[in-house]
Amino acid sequence: MIYLDAINFGSKILKQNDIISYSLDSELILANILNSTREKILTSLDKKIAKQTFNKFKKQINRRKLNEPVAYIINKKFFWKYEFYVNKNVLIPRPDTEIIIEEVLKITKEKTTKKLLDVGTGSGCLIISILNERPNFYGKAIDISKKALNVAKYNAKMHHLENKISFINIDIDKFNDNKYDLIISNPPYINRNNLMRLEDNVKLFEPHLALEAGVDGLREIKKVIKKSKNLLKKNGKLIFEIGINQLNKSKNILTKNGFYINKVSKDISSIPRVIVCTKL
Repeated sequence: MIYLDAINFGSKILKQNDIISYSLDSELILANILNSTREKILTSLDKKIAKQTFNKFKKQINRRKLNEPVAYIINKKFFWKYEFYVNKNVLIPRPDTEIIIEEVLKITKEKTTKKLLDVGTGSGCLIISILNERPNFYGKAIDISKKALNVAKYNAKMHHLENKISFINIDIDKFNDNKYDLIISNPPYINRNNLMRLEDNVKLFEPHLALEAGVDGLREIKKVIKKSKNLLKKNGKLIFEIGINQLNKSKNILTKNGFYINKVSKDISSIPRVIVCTKL
C-alpha cells in the first residue's frame, strides 16, 4: 500500500461518517503518524506505507470518525505562529483568541518590560505566544485545572520560556499578587443551557470546565473583572474574550468596577469578541 491509498482509505471512511473535512483530516493524521508534514506526504504519494503504520493510521481514523477533534488525535495545534501540544485536558486553541495577542502587540512596544497575568491559561498558548513576541515580558499563568497546567508547563518548556512564566494552580478568586501591567483571559463563557447545543466535537471531547460558566455564561467574566480591579496597576490593561450577546453586560460590569473601555474587537464573523479596557 502507498500513501495515496491510505489517504483515500481514510477519506472514504470519514466522508461516510459525515466528517466535512475528510480529505484534510486523513492527510493530517497520516502525516503525523509518519512524523512528517502534510506538504511532504502530498509530494510523496507513491511511497510505500508499512503495515504497522497503516494499522495505527486506521485506529486514529476510527477515532476521528466518532467526531474526536484532529488536534486531540495528533496532540498538536498551530496557534498564532507557533505549534502547541494539546490533549483532552485543555481547550483547542482557536483563531478568534488570537485577537487578544493582536491587541496586546498593538498597545506595547517590542522592547518594553511588562508584568503579565494569564487567567485560565489552559494550554498556555496565549501567554507563550505573547512572550515569544515580547521577549522582555514575564508573568504568571493560573488555572484551576492541574492537568491543564501540566500541558501549559510542557508547552512553556517546548518554547524555552519555562524560566519566564510561573504556573499556579488556583482560582482567580483566591489569587492575590503584586500589581500587573496587563491581564489577559479567555475565560469560560458558555451558559449552561447552550453547552448541550454545541457541536459534538466540542461538547463530547473538550473540557466542560473550560467552557461552561453558569446560567448566564458570565460567572467567570465577572470574577476576572472584579479581581483585575485589585491586581492591575493604575492604567493597567485588561484584555479578555467574550461570547455572543455578552458585550453589553460585560461593559456594564466593567463600568461598575472602574474600568474604561478602550476598544471592542470583532472576530471574522463580525461578532464582538475581545474587550480592551483600562483600570482607572
